[in-house]
Formats: sequence, structure tokens, C-alpha cells
Amino acid sequence: MPDSSAEEIVAVARGGLKLIVQIPCYNEAETLPQVLAGIPRSIPGIGQLDIQVIDDGSSDGTADVARAHGVAHVVVNSGNKGLARSFQAGIDNALRNGADIVVNTDGDNQYCGASIPDLVAPILRGEADIVVGDRKPGLNREFSPLKRFLQRFGSSVVRRLSGVEVADAVSGFRAYSREAALTINVMTTFSYTTETLIHAGQHGLKVVSVPVEVNPVARPSRLFRSMGAFLRKQIVTILRSYMMYRPLNAFLAVGLVMMVIGAIPILRFLVYFAMGDGTGRVQSLVLGGVFLLAGYLTVVIAFLSDTIATNRRLIERVLTRVRELELASRTRDRPEE
Repeated sequence: MPDSSAEEIVAVARGGLKLIVQIPCYNEAETLPQVLAGIPRSIPGIGQLDIQVIDDGSSDGTADVARAHGVAHVVVNSGNKGLARSFQAGIDNALRNGADIVVNTDGDNQYCGASIPDLVAPILRGEADIVVGDRKPGLNREFSPLKRFLQRFGSSVVRRLSGVEVADAVSGFRAYSREAALTINVMTTFSYTTETLIHAGQHGLKVVSVPVEVNPVARPSRLFRSMGAFLRKQIVTILRSYMMYRPLNAFLAVGLVMMVIGAIPILRFLVYFAMGDGTGRVQSLVLGGVFLLAGYLTVVIAFLSDTIATNRRLIERVLTRVRELELASRTRDRPEE
């Protein structure tokens, strides 16, 4: 990503940046007031701090609670569209409202609002594009040993696939610079956490982790019904994102392995054939040929997919530029206060 412009540096010095703290919610009328109360109203380096609630088709009056507590921006989905789409809708609306930094937190009061200044500090210093709050889940005694192990293992897998150093890959407590927010295109319908990290690694965004405080768990997550369901959805999301952003790595390795497997029985047949004992060993030739053909086709798919991925990156750059122009046009057309 390019360095901050001179105007942005001056804005930081004057405390002129605008921060929007967004809270995706689904039936969080009970906990939302606690979340709102915990958000600081002033942060050094931030000139304006607004709160935004995305009501994902709640039936308990979450949007009314948000308005009653003076929330500046309330986005209401027509139905329950899921966390990922609510997150994307919130990012888009925050950008339209002039956010220089967007912080995402949850409506279940899991994350401590007092840690928001720690999240935005690396962005204000120009040291990061995305900041992920590290809950240190591997040390959280409220989690079972299995869950702590899975959290550590899952984060290590995401680090390897995305190429970014992050300690808590599924943490939803994050801060995004305006430039990073402009590039976000969430495709999954389950959760944006792992996909946006792989996306960040693909686009060369600087991602850092900072320790954050968490509140005691008040209720089970509404995002998934069980640990098994969570694991299945996360695995599908990771594989889908990896094949979308790095298809050459994903398919080329599989194709080469299949070709090696196919070469072994063919070589076996050729050795016996050279020794005059090839009769009755045609099965090895057939099996090897099948694997070689499948491997060759997979390698072809790898290069075709890489071409598609290259086109996708070009389209994303165009989309980012279109967003910038659209937002700049809205800013010019907006009447002065």
C-alpha cells in the first residue's frame, strides 16, 4: 500500500481523522447498550468518532435500541443475511460517510471497547493497514483445551496460507485504514475473518496484531450451533479463499503429485517389459496413465485458474478505483455544513 499522503499526516497531527466503530448485530438488543457504553468517545489523533450499527434482520428491536442510544448510523438489512454480508454492508456505509478508519466489534459485548485506542494506534502511526485484536485464545481458560488447541492450530494454518503474521485469525475485533477498507470484497456468507486475511496477504497489506481485553462470555455464539459446524464452515471458507486468491499454488501441487503417482506404475511396467516380463502387467500401465492424465489436466486447470485470478486482481483494482471516484464525487456534491 502507498504511504500516507501529506494531507493525511497533517490530519493526524490536528486530530482530524474520522473513526467509525461498526457493530454488526443480530438480536442484540439486550447486550447492545453495554457495548455502546464501553466505546470511548474520544481517542488521541481522532477528530470525530461515530458509531454505526448494522441490524441484520433482528426481531427484538435492535435498531430501535441503537437509535434510542444516539447511534449516528443505523443500517438495517431487509432480512438475516449473515455476518459476512453485514460486515461488508457496514464497511461500504462507513466509507460513504467519510470514515478514515473503521473499527469492527461485536454486538454480544465479547470485546472490550477500552481496547479500541490500541487497535487504531498502529494505523495512526502509519505502521499498519489492518490491525487484528489478539484475544490470546490459546491461553483463555474459559475455552476448553480442545478449543484452545483448535484456535492455535487454525491461526497457524491461516498464517501459512495468507502469508501474514496474525496471532488470532478469527478475531472480529479489527481496525481498517480507509485504503484497506476500499479493497475489501467479502465473497463468503459465513464469516469475513479468514477471507479478509488471505485477501490482505494477496494485496500486500500490512497486518499487525495487538493484545486486547475481552469481557466474560455471557452466552453461546449465534454465528454457529456447535464447534463441529464452526470447523466445517471455516475449513470450507479457508479452502475456497485460498483457491480463489492462490489457485496456482493450490492446483499445481495436486497435479504434480498425481503425475508422480502415475509415473510410478508406468515405470514399473516399463522395467518388467524391458526384462521380457510385461505380460499380465498392463493394469499398471492403465492405472499410471489415468493418474498421469488426471495430473496433466489438473496442471492445466492450475494455469487457467491463475489467469482468472490475475483478471480478478485487475477487476478488484478497477473496483477500488471506482469506489474512490464515487466517494470523491459524493464528497464534492455534499453541501457544506
